[in-house]
Amino acid sequence: MKAEARIGILTVSDRASAGVYEDLSGATIRETLSEYLTSAWQAVYRVIPDEQPLIEKTLRELTDDEGCCLVVTTGGTGPAARDVTPEATEAVCDRMMPGFGELMRMESLKYVPTAILSRQTAGLRGGSLIVNLPGKPKAIRQCLDAVFPAIPYCIDLMDGPFLECDEAVIKAFRPAK
Repeated sequence: MKAEARIGILTVSDRASAGVYEDLSGATIRETLSEYLTSAWQAVYRVIPDEQPLIEKTLRELTDDEGCCLVVTTGGTGPAARDVTPEATEAVCDRMMPGFGELMRMESLKYVPTAILSRQTAGLRGGSLIVNLPGKPKAIRQCLDAVFPAIPYCIDLMDGPFLECDEAVIKAFRPAK
């Protein structure tokens, strides 16, 4: 029996973490991944405020302690003073993967001119891929649709669990052997 993949879903939001409003962004990530993946996986979910030391600590916990092969964050990627998710991601990653942010901004520009204000990024920590998504549920799906085809192969290259996708929903790219 194959090991179940563990995927971190981290919402970074002062208001959602305080219970001011429901975390629709984290729910959108979970729903989207449930549509994409046919292989067994478990969500490891957290909601925290926009505090860089806490974001860094939570990213380390999700990757190092919880064993998540993938951590998907939402929120904290804009230009506001408290938007520090990319800085926290860069602080904990061994290597950055700038192509993810570049592609997400290109995709978002098809819908809104303010996509250039987004600072999404991605990076590698040990055997984990961390991807920063925007905070709005509609933008989350648009960005995941753009970048997810590369994620299973990235996880493969880091000797992580094999993520199988529903090809009727999204097709993961893996080079022919």
